Amino acid sequence: MKEALRIIETVRKQNRKFLLEHEAKRLCELFNIPVAKSVLVKTIEEAVKVADEIGYPVVLKIVSPDIVHKSDIGGVKLNIKDPEGVKENFLEIMENVKKRKPKARIEGFLVQEMVPQGTEVIVGAIKDPFFGHAVMFGLGGIFVEVLRDVSFRIVPITRDDAYQMIRETKAYPILEGYRTGGPRDVEAVVEILFNVSRMLEKIKAIKELDLNPIMVYEKGKGAKVVDARIFLE
Repeated sequence: MKEALRIIETVRKQNRKFLLEHEAKRLCELFNIPVAKSVLVKTIEEAVKVADEIGYPVVLKIVSPDIVHKSDIGGVKLNIKDPEGVKENFLEIMENVKKRKPKARIEGFLVQEMVPQGTEVIVGAIKDPFFGHAVMFGLGGIFVEVLRDVSFRIVPITRDDAYQMIRETKAYPILEGYRTGGPRDVEAVVEILFNVSRMLEKIKAIKELDLNPIMVYEKGKGAKVVDARIFLE
């Protein structure tokens, strides 16, 4: 809990309203929410070294307190397969940022494992001035915007509440294996929902949270958060 509070304090001291992605993912890890492995680097040499350690393919992302939507400015590169690709994409992202966000402060780059494709779901949260935090679940990726099929619960929630949230959405038949070649790991999603609720209970300063997409794998093989955004009051 001390480390979690230190992360929030650092964000406050820098007058930021949101956590940088590596901070958001570290906060998730502290509450046992599984995230895609990623490391913050400063140089091309560090990026290549970390990519070699993580194993290819990897993802490369810009990290900046002035850039919330990285993909909008060409700040994300996927499926990089070798050291030369890391170098080329590192320089290309830098060039994109200089053109589209020339005044952006750059903290570094996030080198992230390219996780296998799974069933995409979203877990989110908002803070209501009257009711407090509410946690949300639905299909992830583009589906959350197209279908707008989500369920909500006021925090705190139990694991039974989390399971009911999943059952209330169109995601449930898909997670149960309808025409997808087998059931997904619903229990892993239940644990993520439950642990997000725990996080919101402990970290009152969180105003909004968005874990999307979360890749859900075959039953017994877990789930991983690919992208994490956390905004503060």
